[in-house]
Amino acid sequence: MTTWTAITTTTGRAPADRLALRLEGLDPEPTGIGVFEVEDGSGLFEVACYFDDAPDPVQLAVLGATEAAAEFRISEVPDEDWVAKVRRDLPPVEAGRFFVYGSHDADKVPPGRIALLIEAAMAFGTGHHGTTLGCLRAFDRLVEAGFVPINAVDIGAGTAVLAMAAAHISSNPVIATDIDPTAVEVSRANVTANGLDGRVTSHVAAGFASDVLAQAAPFDLVFANILKGPLIALAPDMARSTAPDGMAILSGILNEQAEAVAKVYQAEGFTVSHRDTIGDWTTLCLRKD
Repeated sequence: MTTWTAITTTTGRAPADRLALRLEGLDPEPTGIGVFEVEDGSGLFEVACYFDDAPDPVQLAVLGATEAAAEFRISEVPDEDWVAKVRRDLPPVEAGRFFVYGSHDADKVPPGRIALLIEAAMAFGTGHHGTTLGCLRAFDRLVEAGFVPINAVDIGAGTAVLAMAAAHISSNPVIATDIDPTAVEVSRANVTANGLDGRVTSHVAAGFASDVLAQAAPFDLVFANILKGPLIALAPDMARSTAPDGMAILSGILNEQAEAVAKVYQAEGFTVSHRDTIGDWTTLCLRKD
């Protein structure tokens, strides 16, 4: 069955949320509505809605105008097995000793690699994005240099792929947290699928605001693959929660944002030991002085 999408952008979270609320009253009614921050530092938010029947462009234009939104882009979406398509389009990912794969590629795991099973149908954290891949490469480089984390945490863990990578190297359990309860459920399912129950524990938390993290700190390894704004806001807490000579691997940073993030962390007592650029994205590897 053919479906339709209608997508626009507007400036600021509040106008985007108001527009999403108004869209719920359309006829035909959308089957789903989402609001997403555009990750380019522009302050724009994307509002996307999905329909089983073709939407009325006039209705959309009128509602968009109430929040100074851009013209809606309406598209037909052909009926397709999207899970199969994602599997075709997302081959396994290699990052040094780490090999991230979906179950359909189980026969491709090379001997001697640390295999991390993440289904390709996951919407985030499959290892293919430049941010996740940059974090895995940065961690592999540290391990190659002899670094073995004793107390590691993955902030904004998503699928928990980074936490699971750390659990394969560390002799102690690794903590994974995310602000989104759905992501935490996904991470727990992945931990079980990888046979790492008890080696990775997943919790709902916003940044370092968690009794679990407060009791476990300081950490000698922190992953934070989120976005520029939250990373900058987390800098003081991360400085307090990272052990002397501990490492922080940060990503979710556009290349043009990297210097600003680095300066904030340097002011909190971190030194940039390495930076990786993959496409539009930068990963910073920092050492706590």
